[in-house]
Amino acid sequence: MTVFARTDRSLLALWWWTVDRWILAALMLLLLLGFLSTFAAGPAASARLELEPFYFVYRQSIFLCLSLFIILALSLLRREDIQMFGIVLFVVSYAAMILTLWVGAETRGAARWLQIGAFTLQPSEFLKPAFVILMATLLAPGKNKGTTQASSGEVVRRRLFSILLPLAVLPLLALQPDIGQAALIFAAWCVLLFLDGIPILFVLLLIIIAGMGAFATYVAFPHVSTRIDRFFDPDRGETYQADKALEAFQSGGLFGRGPGEGEIKYLLPDAHTDYVLAVIGEEYGGIVCIFLLLLFSYILLRGFSRFLGEPDVFLRLAACGLLFLFGTQTLINMSVNFNLLPPKGMTLPFLSYGGSSCLAVAITMGMVLALSRARTHASLDHEVTT
Repeated sequence: MTVFARTDRSLLALWWWTVDRWILAALMLLLLLGFLSTFAAGPAASARLELEPFYFVYRQSIFLCLSLFIILALSLLRREDIQMFGIVLFVVSYAAMILTLWVGAETRGAARWLQIGAFTLQPSEFLKPAFVILMATLLAPGKNKGTTQASSGEVVRRRLFSILLPLAVLPLLALQPDIGQAALIFAAWCVLLFLDGIPILFVLLLIIIAGMGAFATYVAFPHVSTRIDRFFDPDRGETYQADKALEAFQSGGLFGRGPGEGEIKYLLPDAHTDYVLAVIGEEYGGIVCIFLLLLFSYILLRGFSRFLGEPDVFLRLAACGLLFLFGTQTLINMSVNFNLLPPKGMTLPFLSYGGSSCLAVAITMGMVLALSRARTHASLDHEVTT
């Protein structure tokens, strides 16, 4: 027996009957596992940096609690609210990214962060979901049945803006530099255009542009070429972290060494961030890593199955674009941990330490839940009236 009747039209009742409770439950489980993972890797990182033992644990716990609040709060919003929120978030994030070029905190040769009190904020993390929402808004008008058709001139202008939008974003990311985020945003842009039904010749053009961009990045950014060279020829440079991550998985085996028994986390500089999966693999074993892979896969497959056939263009593009960001970030991080890709500096959603990434992923998935609610409102209204 449920708390709310289907005829109850209050805000919480509508939320309960329209939210995807299975995706929500999977996300809450990820948040809980993120809390456990920061206990596994955080104290070792604190000891290595000579900080208070639970420094990273306390901070990440705050981020995870805020993430849960953000997911629930955004899932209450309507479709129109999500569009407005995405556009405002894009403007604010873009302005903050410009600000980082002058007053950004520099780490490892990159100025991507703004210092706000005791915390650092990475605006590019928040730009990613905002970019998807803005792109979906630009591509959607005039295509949905039952809506007022946009004029041909407006459609042309919006399509032109959607094509030119990356030209305003990618150079700014290159100046920071943040090549990983730039590549992810470019990939998301290509996916959205493909889902929108662009001509095959334009698809081929995108492939050519991507290839040229990858080559130009390799030539123009020494740290990128160094990472790629080391990946394909380990003898040419330092591969310490990649080697230690593989050693952690080998040490953990299938069932792990036990909670707190891992040793590699004391030697890996990025054990609490990029390589948290290696820490999990050593302490809890391959069986837990497989479970995490299945959990992430379930969220993605359930989300894509709900939206790929969606007739509402905005819902389809926005939700699939957001899920693409979530899935690609997960895939890249896991691939780096298993030395299948060069290091990218991307976190594992909710499991790696990082406030900006954690909150940005929460925004991403909160909007996915809100869009899933928008998709089911019509069917619920039909059920109540009949």
